[in-house]
Amino acid sequence: MLKDPYNFGFLSLEKNALERDLERGLLGHLRDFMLEMGVGFSFVGSQYPLTVDGKEYRLDLLFYHFRLHCFVVIDLKNTDFQPEYAGKMNFYLSAADELLRREGDHSSIEIILCKGKSKTEVEYILRGMSQPLGVSSYFTSEILPRDLEQSLPSVEMLERELKSLNWDSAVDSVDE
Repeated sequence: MLKDPYNFGFLSLEKNALERDLERGLLGHLRDFMLEMGVGFSFVGSQYPLTVDGKEYRLDLLFYHFRLHCFVVIDLKNTDFQPEYAGKMNFYLSAADELLRREGDHSSIEIILCKGKSKTEVEYILRGMSQPLGVSSYFTSEILPRDLEQSLPSVEMLERELKSLNWDSAVDSVDE
C-alpha cells in the first residue's frame, strides 16, 4: 500500500540539504510531489500547527486523502530512519486524530520519509504499533549528474580562469 522509494528526482538538492530544504523543494514542486504520492491526496498545509496542552507542535506536511477519508501526516527526515522517529510520529497521529478527525473520517496515517531505512528496524518498530504508520525512503537527483560533473570544469577551475582574464582590456576592445 505504501510506495517505496519515492522518486523526488524533480528536486535538485545538495547531499547535505536540510529537512527544511527538502520541504521547500517539495512545496515548490507541489504538482510533481502530488503526482509522485499517488491519487487521492489533497494538500492541507506545511508546518501545520497542533496545540497539545498549550504547547505547539508542527507537522511537516499534512494531506487529506479523500478516497481513504483520513488525514495523512508526512514527516520528512534528511537522515536514515531511526527507531525513535516512530514514537514521535505515534504522538503526532494521536494528536491529529483527536484534534482534526471528524465524524466519518478514519484514523490518520503517518508516513515517515527518510533518506534510507533498515527493513529489520522498520519491521521491529511496526510490530508494536497500533497506529497506521509507514516508513518509506526517497531519493533525489544530484544537482549535476556524476557523468556530466566529471566532464565539466570545477568551480575552482572556472574561478582561476576568470581571474586570469584581463577584464579591463576585454571591455576596452568591445567599446572600440
